[in-house]
Amino acid sequence: MKCLQLLPSLVVPIVMILTSNPSPAQSTTPAPNPAATLAYIHQTWGTLTRSMTDCHSLVDSKVTTHPVLYLPADFTPPSDVTAAASRCGVTIHHLPRVIHQLGDVMPEEIGENGLLYLPHPYIVPGGRFNEMYGWDSYFIILGLIADHRADMARNMVENFFFEIEHYGATLNANRTYYLTRSQAPFLTSMIRAVYEDPTAFASREQADAWLAQTYAMAEKDHSTWLRPEHRAGSTGLARYYDYGSGPVPEMADDSTYYPDIIRWLLAHPDANHGFLEKSVDHPDAAEIERLRHTSCDITRSPVCANAVANGYRLTRDFYEGDRAMRESGFDPSFRFEAFSGATHHYAPVCLNSLLFRYEEDMAHFAHLLGRPQDARLWSQRANRRRIDMNRFLWRADQGVFADYDFLHNRSSHYAYISWFYPLWAGVATRSQAASIVRHLSAIERPGGLSMSATNTGLQWDEPFGWAPTNWVAISGLYSSGYRDDALRLARKFTRTIDIGYAHDGTILEKYNVVAGNSAVHVLTGYKANQVGFGWSNAIYLKLTQMIAAGDSGPSSVR
Repeated sequence: MKCLQLLPSLVVPIVMILTSNPSPAQSTTPAPNPAATLAYIHQTWGTLTRSMTDCHSLVDSKVTTHPVLYLPADFTPPSDVTAAASRCGVTIHHLPRVIHQLGDVMPEEIGENGLLYLPHPYIVPGGRFNEMYGWDSYFIILGLIADHRADMARNMVENFFFEIEHYGATLNANRTYYLTRSQAPFLTSMIRAVYEDPTAFASREQADAWLAQTYAMAEKDHSTWLRPEHRAGSTGLARYYDYGSGPVPEMADDSTYYPDIIRWLLAHPDANHGFLEKSVDHPDAAEIERLRHTSCDITRSPVCANAVANGYRLTRDFYEGDRAMRESGFDPSFRFEAFSGATHHYAPVCLNSLLFRYEEDMAHFAHLLGRPQDARLWSQRANRRRIDMNRFLWRADQGVFADYDFLHNRSSHYAYISWFYPLWAGVATRSQAASIVRHLSAIERPGGLSMSATNTGLQWDEPFGWAPTNWVAISGLYSSGYRDDALRLARKFTRTIDIGYAHDGTILEKYNVVAGNSAVHVLTGYKANQVGFGWSNAIYLKLTQMIAAGDSGPSSVR
């Protein structure tokens, strides 16, 4: 198989993927059967349910240590949790102190990595991801409500309130090594999904009381994105940022990931934007001390100690970008330079679209709660963000909102599905929306929307299509009046899932939208195509609803 084209002058020998014809096994697969796909989804929610009293929930396949459950410093463990821990052979510890915001307690202070307590059952993505994730949960909640499981959807939102109150913010996921970062901010969209579902509450009075509780939690969570570290320079916009340092612990189960990046960068020096640090495989004490400041701390991180190849290590700046990339959820791609190692240098379209939507939602909540001054404040914030997005992210010459490198004062030319986030968020004007829609062909493929137009082989680039970003783009198109485009893409992506289910007997986290099937082969980063899979199940349900509804109106796809 030939190497894949990355940039005009570069090739990627590190990753090869199958993008052409289905395998012989696929050619003999039974015909796609949407009824079978739906039956699988209906029965899989139970398989993906976790709780603090379930032994399986406490296991972390990514970091293979003795299972430990951590509770907030000032929290007494419920008796059923204590009993379950004893039965499951799990150690219970308290966090060392009360947490008010991300970074108040660093994972290396804690010792053994472990699960963070949550009070209610929740749905996990599947595969290696055995905890409740930040942005995954929004899409899962949409699916739960579509499948008449509003109680579980409400449980998950209330778990996020617990995270905000006790762990400082909505977390990437409820493990101790995620105490330094959040994830794409969909919280108000989750709240609206539950609040607006007529089956989630016994009465409107109960729903309104719940909304009043959520308002305070959402306001605190929003403040995470206003902290100095999350500011994208002087743009007035936000960036992704992780308060930790060095390589992430959850990559312990993929010991070649960081060395593979080093080898690729050495083979492609033009793409090495200050990401490499010359070192040795076995540094002495002086070198270890130097690397602590320029790269990472070998003495505190086994992943750091292993992250060496051919006499080189990755720089501290690369690790900052790598961590910021994981807060975005798009891990990894080449959207923010090689392996997205410069994520923290950009004001991204996706994040600022989500925050615009968040601020608009908060204005809406304030109106519902009879708080007109708050509503004006939130509307002012949203309007200010819209102005800054138009100033720094809108590229009139290209007709899209583009990520902005505030370190070098330049716009990105990387074609990415994030172009369509402003449609979903409602930040794009009619003329901007029309211009953005003209770029659909850049990423539309036979099986749905590809993440990008650049085939790097990394899992958040071409040729891969993911349920959450397909949903954001498709529902944004639908709500903006481009329903024919939305329905065409909905049919493409659901058929891809149907074909994959007929072949695999399961639903997966990502798909090959160039081939229109589940033939996904990634040889670096997250190599496996995880089974389950929470957000794919959920978005299949939502897209089939959209197709059935036809042109029933934009409110049905929010």
